[in-house]
Amino acid sequence: MREFVVELITTVPEGTEQSEVDARRAAENLRVRELTAAGHLTRLWWQAGEWPAGQRRSIGVWRAADEADLHANVLGTLPLRPWMDVKVTALRTHHNDPGRV
Repeated sequence: MREFVVELITTVPEGTEQSEVDARRAAENLRVRELTAAGHLTRLWWQAGEWPAGQRRSIGVWRAADEADLHANVLGTLPLRPWMDVKVTALRTHHNDPGRV
């Protein structure tokens, strides 16, 4: 699988019922665990900073066969995806990577 750095900006639409937000976040938690177990998510961080109310930002290292697979079969399966702006950067191995085997 190829690796990608993915930046996610999740913004809850104004007027969304808290019960829907809570349900989507719970489902998101479960789906992220499934994707992690399947090897699609290797690291995930919150981005430091002050953001508008209802907005969360994260950055992670994700894996998929290619970028189309990442969007369709990985990120596209996240319950919060309709509320996300996504930026994907494909990675490739650097010859000086200290983690390289």
